[in-house]
Amino acid sequence: MNIPNSELDEVDRRILNALQENAALTNAELAQAVHVSPPTCLRRVKQLTDSGVILRQVAIVAPEAVGARLTAIVEITLDVQAAERMVEFEQHVAGDEAVLQCYRVSPGPDFVLVIQVADMRAYNALAHRLFAAHTNVRNVKTYFSTLRSKFETRIAV
Repeated sequence: MNIPNSELDEVDRRILNALQENAALTNAELAQAVHVSPPTCLRRVKQLTDSGVILRQVAIVAPEAVGARLTAIVEITLDVQAAERMVEFEQHVAGDEAVLQCYRVSPGPDFVLVIQVADMRAYNALAHRLFAAHTNVRNVKTYFSTLRSKFETRIAV
């Protein structure tokens, strides 16, 4: 059950902003930062999580620190766009660790993927595995990032 944005009060917004900045805060630190008691803070975070506003809390890893130096943004056009074929393709790419994001888009291609791999050799292997071997992929257009000038996971609330 999702909470509509209009139902988020100021405390919820402060909690969300603080956690998006640093999800490793203890409950006591978070409560102090957003000016509520620790029990209130814990209850609010649980409500935000249970309602689907907070999806998960993760660590953001530097790609180059783990050898994933190549970012590719890939446009995919399918041959057949029937609903079941779209879902089939989504499931096909979602199972690959290198695919960080998958979007259905319109107009233009059917999908845009964000992929993170070690190098061109790894990208070529992935392209063969995910695209060339898939019978419903009609067109693939890949853009390789030369510089990431902005990366943000925080959503303004």
